[in-house]
Amino acid sequence: MINSSKLALVLTAIPAVFAATYDVNVGPGGRLVYEPEYVMAVPGDVVNFIFNPKNHTVTQSAFDSPCVPAGAVNSGFMPVTPDTSPLPTFQVTVNDGNPIWIHCQQTGHCAQGMVFAINPPIEGDRTFAAFKQLAMSGASAPPATATSPAGWQMATATVTYGGSVYTTTYTSYDGTPPPTPAAQPSDHKIIVGENGQLTYNPDHITAAVRDTVTFEFRAKNHTVTQSSFANPCSPFVGSDGAPGFSSGFRPVAAGATEFPTFQITINDTAPIWGYCQQTGHCAQGMVFSINSVESGPNNYAAFKAKAQSGSATTTPTGTADSAGNSAVRGTVQVGLAGAMVVLGLVHLIL
Repeated sequence: MINSSKLALVLTAIPAVFAATYDVNVGPGGRLVYEPEYVMAVPGDVVNFIFNPKNHTVTQSAFDSPCVPAGAVNSGFMPVTPDTSPLPTFQVTVNDGNPIWIHCQQTGHCAQGMVFAINPPIEGDRTFAAFKQLAMSGASAPPATATSPAGWQMATATVTYGGSVYTTTYTSYDGTPPPTPAAQPSDHKIIVGENGQLTYNPDHITAAVRDTVTFEFRAKNHTVTQSSFANPCSPFVGSDGAPGFSSGFRPVAAGATEFPTFQITINDTAPIWGYCQQTGHCAQGMVFSINSVESGPNNYAAFKAKAQSGSATTTPTGTADSAGNSAVRGTVQVGLAGAMVVLGLVHLIL
């Protein structure tokens, strides 16, 4: 006869021994979906989100408000280019069987049904299908009834990106969530002129307030210069007449092993447009954007096309343009990384 206390001990250990990892693709094939759309997991299981090209998030919400951040599960925006390898990941370790509701924070994605769930109820009025329908309708559900699941839940979120691992332990409530802790600022790196190409890589990103963006200059001679949507290849001038940011020219030798950097701090989420001032580079598509929309007439693709076509909208000095650019964006910091900086030397290295 099996001793009951020993049997209980064995059963308690099973979840840890047989913990499973569920891979979830975020935006596969350019589609606005998580694939699969939900998983049923037990304590100890890991949900591994794999970010595909474009720029998405894994952000916790509540059933009642699918497209509003609630709780501390948040990967932040993950810009991924087609040639990124390996793909960045974000992991959540499940500690109980309560539902965890997820959405993508990219503009318009949640409303198009880009939502996900861990352990959604299979029956009743709070299934995954109901959650997705609520997200797409743009409405809010009525308050949870007394029979709806409620209680605190604990989980650990781990982000692996750029060779670094970040871990956060969080709590959330199935009902009215606690205040979302302020996210730690992130630094976004953009390579200028990588492999001799006239590019910023990545060329458009999403960054939160207080985040920094670090531009790292590679061989040849480029700039990071703020412009506007209306005039992609001209320096930006704010409504008060103040100029936008500019790194100045950064000549870098072909055999350099240390690279100069230029950093800005994001002060708001208005779009930031920029280009390289080197002769002819902007017209060949060497432009970038921060926090540009993905759809609509003023998206990044339209900005790049305008730069390459040489077209511009006449904007009186000291006024905002049609894209709403009206002030110098960001606090500028410069890093030399051991390289000599020569400002204004336009044609030193073509």
